[in-house]
Amino acid sequence: MSTHPAMNNVTGDAPATETTASGQRDNMAWLLRQFASDTTGVTHAVLLSRDGLRLLDSEVDKDWADELSAAISGVASLAANITGPTHKKRPARQVVIERDDCLIFVQSSGRSAAFEGHPGNERGVVDTVLAVIATMDADAGTVGFEMGRLVQKFAPYMQIPVRVGTGDEVR
Repeated sequence: MSTHPAMNNVTGDAPATETTASGQRDNMAWLLRQFASDTTGVTHAVLLSRDGLRLLDSEVDKDWADELSAAISGVASLAANITGPTHKKRPARQVVIERDDCLIFVQSSGRSAAFEGHPGNERGVVDTVLAVIATMDADAGTVGFEMGRLVQKFAPYMQIPVRVGTGDEVR
């Protein structure tokens, strides 16, 4: 048995909701690390603020995670500001970047009050984005599906979780 309460959860469900911001961050960090280690093809995961600062990561080199967070924030911002055929700006459910060395997935993950000391904290909450790095041979559909499940597991730690419209699936 682990000393971390979330790791003693034999069902695999999200750990019990902590009431302190520190406890919430710890549980979210554990969920992120579990996602990265359990999802086939995923090598790294970073939760960042919409303004581009790293909040949590799956034990990624901190300098690289900071650089990645800044870049991913720009990608998320661009995707959210592209008008579609309805001539309205709507947030992208997911962005996938295919490179020669990896696949990069970007998905909005809600607003959290767990990062109270974060510089981008507005009115007690921080908008978050999930970035996932996967191998080129990873099944993109599976990675995207598991990202949606992770975001759902983050919901108890979010003041405003990502919402899915009627009939829509998290992708």
